[in-house]
Amino acid sequence: MEETGRKSGISAFELKVLAIVSMAADHVGAVLCPEMLFLRYVGRLAFPIFAFLLVEGYYHTGNVRKYMARLGVFALISEIPFDLAFHESVWMLEKQNVFFTLFIGLGMLRLADKEREIITRIGVVILAMWAAELLHTDYGFRGILLIAVFQMARDKKAAQYIGGAVWNFLWRNRIQSAGALAMIPIALYNGRKGRSMKYFFYLFYPVHLLILYFLAYIF
Repeated sequence: MEETGRKSGISAFELKVLAIVSMAADHVGAVLCPEMLFLRYVGRLAFPIFAFLLVEGYYHTGNVRKYMARLGVFALISEIPFDLAFHESVWMLEKQNVFFTLFIGLGMLRLADKEREIITRIGVVILAMWAAELLHTDYGFRGILLIAVFQMARDKKAAQYIGGAVWNFLWRNRIQSAGALAMIPIALYNGRKGRSMKYFFYLFYPVHLLILYFLAYIF
């Protein structure tokens, strides 16, 4: 696919790198160093960036079904590492990893994009939010809401950034408010794909969780 975005700014690849570094810092803080609270603050940037990239990926992918299949497969692959790292259990139905949230979010994007009536589109969003809560996915209904905000305001950048920033203050946990800073790199996104390391980003999630689990087990 030919890249048509502006040359200056941040590519999708660079946004992904920032997101996984932020996510890794968050998980190190959660699993290994809970006393180092600043790592959790750094980690709040990750999900808003991933949600934004999911929306951009939906509009740039050549095959939505394959995109959904990848998310679904890695949601299943990542569940045991997720449960081991955060719950010290091989399988735990009370909480599902973030790939499930992104999978539901992508399905919502596809369904909502086919509807012209705003009421119907809102209904699709509400249904997806309910599914995320039913499955107890990471970030739950709020995660789906952020994806919906990024989609609905995609052609109105100021509204997209404001909505994305405000979303971070909808949590009881004040740490998430730091995620509003994710709007800065998102605003610098230049619409270009950048370097392609697709499966590295998918594999990083379960692999780094397994590493953290074993480090926690050893130490």
